[in-house]
Amino acid sequence: MKQRLLTGFIIAFCLVVLVVAVRWSPPASSSRNVSESIGVIRVEGTLMSGSGTGLGSNIASSVEIMEVLQTAQKRDDIKAVLIRIDSPGGTPVAAQEIGEEINKLKKVGKPVVASMGDVAASGAYWIAASCDEIYANPATTTGSIGVITEITNLKDLLDKLGIRTEVIKSGSYKDMGSSFRELTPQERQLLQGLIDELHGQFLQQVEKGRRGKMTLEEIRRIADGRVVSGTEARKLGLVDHLGNYYDALDGAARLAGITGEPAVVELNAVDPWSRLLSRFSLESLLNGAARMQIRF
Repeated sequence: MKQRLLTGFIIAFCLVVLVVAVRWSPPASSSRNVSESIGVIRVEGTLMSGSGTGLGSNIASSVEIMEVLQTAQKRDDIKAVLIRIDSPGGTPVAAQEIGEEINKLKKVGKPVVASMGDVAASGAYWIAASCDEIYANPATTTGSIGVITEITNLKDLLDKLGIRTEVIKSGSYKDMGSSFRELTPQERQLLQGLIDELHGQFLQQVEKGRRGKMTLEEIRRIADGRVVSGTEARKLGLVDHLGNYYDALDGAARLAGITGEPAVVELNAVDPWSRLLSRFSLESLLNGAARMQIRF
């Protein structure tokens, strides 16, 4: 009986996969002038440097996103780029790498517009601040300008279990951030210095991106990790416009001087099946659990 149920479940599962695979196709481009296109690049999930995110992962790989940004730069038909963001942030390096490629696009004369979805916070706001203009929905969650690292101290638990860890290291700070012991005051000071340095880099990025729209002092006042709605972000100067994805497309066309309706080219669209798997992936929960991570 159990074997029949298992077989039936597997068959049903395979049918769902087949139906999704057959029904899905990338969004069609509508255009009156195919020589003038807007490239859409999606930044969805937790920002991580590196490539090869794996099946069902909910990770936005900086390497993969940089590759499509370079594609947009090389294609003559793409006159502007829209970055559709739905991300809570991630590692500082991932945000910086993507931001730098956006800067290269702008240098060759291709406008870049950010369109915020549900969430565009922390490192994802770093990316948005790199763009020429930022659109947010009124209910978008954004901001969170700050840096954080968390260390889980398992020492008391391990002591109760009678588990001891022997560490052989080349320097006194080599195991700094270990979950097997408490931080020393000197280690805490070092880590706080690193966090403060990265926070300063974040402030400089926002100041550069919002130059003429926000002063450094205005940025400092809200750069305490707080999140705000799209409506509040507009009042503060963190975003330029309240509008949806299509409003942002219109804005990109305007900045590029495109007349008529441009073609919309999805450069890294994710099929629904991969998106569905990402909802059930444990990767985002387990990734980094065994080591200290610093996050925007």
